[in-house]
Amino acid sequence: MDFRWNQWNIEHLSSHGVDPDEAEEVVQAARNPFPRRIGDDKLLVWGPGRGGRLLQIIFVVDDDGTAFVIHGRELTNREKRSYRRKR
Repeated sequence: MDFRWNQWNIEHLSSHGVDPDEAEEVVQAARNPFPRRIGDDKLLVWGPGRGGRLLQIIFVVDDDGTAFVIHGRELTNREKRSYRRKR
């Protein structure tokens, strides 16, 4: 999957301590039940990032099939427990 990056989404991820390469890795390594559809066109993925931390990435898929990441952050402790139970 190809990704589309611009200043806005790079800075937004950075403000949450996530870089574009890490977000791409999480999306590309998604395993069932992810990606999960949320809202109208948004997709959500939880998965391991660098150093073993668990991340949430939210993205949309453009008409040309390109992924545009709109949010990324580390999972909360509660989300981490939920993720580990489902694996």
